[in-house]
Amino acid sequence: MSAETYRDAWGIPHLRADTPHALARAQGRVTARDRAWQLEVERHRAQGTSAAFLGPGALSWDRLARRARLADTARRCFTALEQRDPETAAWVRAYVDGVNEGLAGNGQPAPEFARTGLTPGQWDPWTPLGVWLATHILFAGFPAKLWREHVSTHLGPEAVALFAADGPGTAGSNGWLVSGERTTTGHALIAGDPHRFIEDPGVYQQIHLSCPEFDVVGLAVPGVPGVAHFGHTGTVAWAITNAMADYQDLYRERLRRTGAGVEALGPDGTWHRAARHTETIDVAGDAGQRETVEVEIIETDRGPVIAGGPEGLDDGTPTALSLRYPPRVTADLGFGALLPLLRARRVADVDRALDAWAEPVNVVQAADTEGGLLHRVAGRVPVRPTANGLRPVPAWEPGHAWTGWHTPPRAGLTDGVAVMANQRGPSTPLGVEFAPPHRAERIAALLAGKERWSAADMPAIHTDTHLASAGPLLDHLAALTGPPASTALAPEAAALRDRLLAWNRRMDADSADAAAYAAVRAAVVRRLAAHPALASASAAPAYPEVLQPWLALVPRVAYALEHLLRADDLYGIDRAATVRAALEEVAARPPAGTWGDTHRLAPWRALPDTAAAREDEPGLSGDHDCVLCTSPVPGLTDRAARGPAARYVWDLADRGNSRWVVPHGASGLPGSPHHRDQQPLWLDGELAPVVTDFDRLTKESDD
Repeated sequence: MSAETYRDAWGIPHLRADTPHALARAQGRVTARDRAWQLEVERHRAQGTSAAFLGPGALSWDRLARRARLADTARRCFTALEQRDPETAAWVRAYVDGVNEGLAGNGQPAPEFARTGLTPGQWDPWTPLGVWLATHILFAGFPAKLWREHVSTHLGPEAVALFAADGPGTAGSNGWLVSGERTTTGHALIAGDPHRFIEDPGVYQQIHLSCPEFDVVGLAVPGVPGVAHFGHTGTVAWAITNAMADYQDLYRERLRRTGAGVEALGPDGTWHRAARHTETIDVAGDAGQRETVEVEIIETDRGPVIAGGPEGLDDGTPTALSLRYPPRVTADLGFGALLPLLRARRVADVDRALDAWAEPVNVVQAADTEGGLLHRVAGRVPVRPTANGLRPVPAWEPGHAWTGWHTPPRAGLTDGVAVMANQRGPSTPLGVEFAPPHRAERIAALLAGKERWSAADMPAIHTDTHLASAGPLLDHLAALTGPPASTALAPEAAALRDRLLAWNRRMDADSADAAAYAAVRAAVVRRLAAHPALASASAAPAYPEVLQPWLALVPRVAYALEHLLRADDLYGIDRAATVRAALEEVAARPPAGTWGDTHRLAPWRALPDTAAAREDEPGLSGDHDCVLCTSPVPGLTDRAARGPAARYVWDLADRGNSRWVVPHGASGLPGSPHHRDQQPLWLDGELAPVVTDFDRLTKESDD
């Protein structure tokens, strides 16, 4: 036996091979068969070449990828991996060989290839590292530092805390660990759901990898070997949430051109030669037309310049920003943790493996069949001054250098459980902004409501729709009991107020009250964002387009609405009058249907959807601060681009009782019976069984 591919009823690949390397090759091969178009897109995104077939809309990303040196960093990290850990490097090469074999032998190419005129390209040994880096470079949300500087400049330093919230571009997750003392079996349960942009094909690939050394089920990242974030080996299981740590820095650079190139002013007061070259980006246009865009690549002693240059930004602002991020400094992406995770048998093995983890920085929960438990932060966070974490710092001033690495914190359990949902917790010393506590507190409250839990009980937590963050707006509505000025509420507005005050605060898809609440909330957000007192913060600086979501005022108001409504003062804005006007506005034109009519899934696809296709997407329950975190952007859209990119329950009593689901299906090929067959389960909060017995699977091929 070299390698065998099996499938379960959901088309999920189950692979068996003689060695880890043969298994990695099989994983690459089956991923290429199932996700060829996705792999092609991710390869181009890692290289900064996606505009060549996606057009001008992808140009800003390609510029960032080139200027941040993503591909070059991935090459450096792979070269270092070959020297430091040749076994893992060979394992990654085996995966890449499998990808190339699968792409070359794919007899049913995805229709997107015909639409774009592409043929699958060759993967290099470093490509999986590039995919990992491109997937996570914005994960820590370094552009939030630009927002803090922007809002502080225009509204004052106090605005930073006022607008602090889980930013619109930040990914998060729910995760909870229930120890054996709190379960029906006496063995631990781990459950949760990573919140990411919902993509089609999905960002996680359900997979089963089996060889004599290990047998693991888990959620893989397509294009990357092994199972990094969520896995179960039969005797130990692990899962992660975003630690919300701050591990990337922005430096303001003073650059000047010389006859020999570009120089940057250093903290020692002298000018230092910066690396410089130019690259070209091909951009596809209409009717087969193509454009070539030249990009200047500059790298200082701090890191690559990602915005501006010697002449400043596009609007003439004299600014250049360099990005310092750990893999560029250390030539290590943490791939040395991947094989040890697959080989783990106990919590101690997972713990040792995670000592090699680099990024993204995660909170990890793990448990084993012997009662071992783990709750720790994993990843590399630099030691540097506090100012570095808040906003861009001047590269020419001393005192902003990295001086070492933090020791990742650890934590325990409380009443037999540990809950992480991006709130302040063990990673607090490593971060600046964290998610509001609502999801974590709600999960903890639900777990406290029952003494013993089973794997079958977990979906009720996954799908909870209670919205605690509705409180401040409802408090303002409750205060509208009479005319604070000259007139009382109109009868329609009074009726709507009373209806919302009686609402159960659940964002259910079939709830007309949830739709009415969301409409009032959106109207409040728009009115606050349009107020003259905030007008100076509404015009974002001319940073690259890919960074603009962190700088837009309306989303910032939306996600900080609790703080803004509860603050002692909001720049003199009459919030009672604002809420009153929003209530009157919605009462005059109330939503015609339910929350799910407008709160629809908006998955990202590399090739844009037609309007008709968007209308076919399903309605959703949940909201940004619900445990069922399906995130609209109040004031802009009710559609949800982010949500649970997977759900899982790992049972340490019996792996066969574990469950999982993804938003679409195992196949990335439109028309496949497994392209969207899991979506009904995902929408209903149900989970598919994890099957690991090869006798219960259907053999597909010997490779």
